[in-house]
Amino acid sequence: MKLTVVGGGSTYTPELIDGFARLRDTLPLTELVLVDPDAGRLELVGGLARRIFARQGHPGTITTTGDLDAGVEGADAVLLQLRVGGQAARQRDESWPLECGCVGQETTGAGGLAKALRTVPVVLDIAERVRRTNPDAWIIDFTNPVGIVTRALLQAGHKAVGLCNVAIGFQRKFARLLDVAPAEVHLGHVGLNHLSWETSVRLGGPTGEDVLPRLLTDHGDAIAADLRLPRPLLDRLGVVPSYYLRYFYAHDVVVDELRTGPSRAEKVAAMERELLELYADPALDEKPELLSQRGGAFYSEAAVDLAAALLGRGGSPLQVVNARNDGTLPFLPDDAVIEVQAEVGPEGARPLAVPALDPLHAGLVQHVTAYEDLALRAALEGGRDRVFAALLAHPLIGQYDQAETLTGLLLSHNQEHLPWV
Repeated sequence: MKLTVVGGGSTYTPELIDGFARLRDTLPLTELVLVDPDAGRLELVGGLARRIFARQGHPGTITTTGDLDAGVEGADAVLLQLRVGGQAARQRDESWPLECGCVGQETTGAGGLAKALRTVPVVLDIAERVRRTNPDAWIIDFTNPVGIVTRALLQAGHKAVGLCNVAIGFQRKFARLLDVAPAEVHLGHVGLNHLSWETSVRLGGPTGEDVLPRLLTDHGDAIAADLRLPRPLLDRLGVVPSYYLRYFYAHDVVVDELRTGPSRAEKVAAMERELLELYADPALDEKPELLSQRGGAFYSEAAVDLAAALLGRGGSPLQVVNARNDGTLPFLPDDAVIEVQAEVGPEGARPLAVPALDPLHAGLVQHVTAYEDLALRAALEGGRDRVFAALLAHPLIGQYDQAETLTGLLLSHNQEHLPWV
């Protein structure tokens, strides 16, 4: 079995490699190809990847290349984890929205739109090249903004499923609090990518006992602290929101925080420099502890599980993924991409039925889905007016003067990545 990682020079990759090595019975890879245009990073990451496989006795081979077409040829699955523009573009995404009093974040708000505009055309080009080389390959998208990117892939007819680590992070956290195995925790996870809620936490499967009320009663303070939201809010909601909901529920507080101190992009860039120095050590043959601070916790387990299920090699039959709505949330169009529990197998991902979503959550989901539709149009067709419309539609913006100013800032900061500007 051959799997290709596009963006293989990412500092995330050793986390993925570690999962492939530990879970080789679930996903028995014979060849893993890391594709990246940055030869220097690829050499460092590829070297560590081979040492991790060797240390854990994995028999598969690891190949590195800057040639995308060669890298994806014959692949059973292609995992996308690229960042167009690198950390420098992320730093800008987190900075210029603050000039208008809006959240500066790489997937939410104006910064998230900028990332979508840069990313969607690149991902679609990669996917077309995968289809030409190997039309049967599955594409697993971990590239943000996952919901918009996955929707673009599906609308273009690609065999694609989107993946995020938020749900598996909650599953592992709740399992620790409940002192049970993670496999025993079934999440009532519903919403969009980076806009989701845990509306139930059932033990043993989708029909098991819902222990979410007990979790909130016994561990509400710890959960609230992790989310950086007040405990009374969780009690009033009666659900556990994704930590990305803090950008909506505490927008002005977050903006004030972001205007002081280093940005997340600056912290990550510094961390990446340190990680690459560690990766260069020929004695290092395991993922370093520092990598746990980089983000993407449990990403490798989720990726292995999804790839195994799509390729018919086992894996969990029920997983939280990004897939077509197809009536699951009746207030959204069928071609919207939602993030819910789904049945996953060689035919793809089919969302499970979910209980009616509370209007408090459904309204925000519908609003952000409308923004994502406009964002995708802007990414596919370009045009200042389409960018303005997407910004005006976003619930964190919504004022014409802010949308107009942000449009100008977005275009000026992304000219090198948007040929139509």
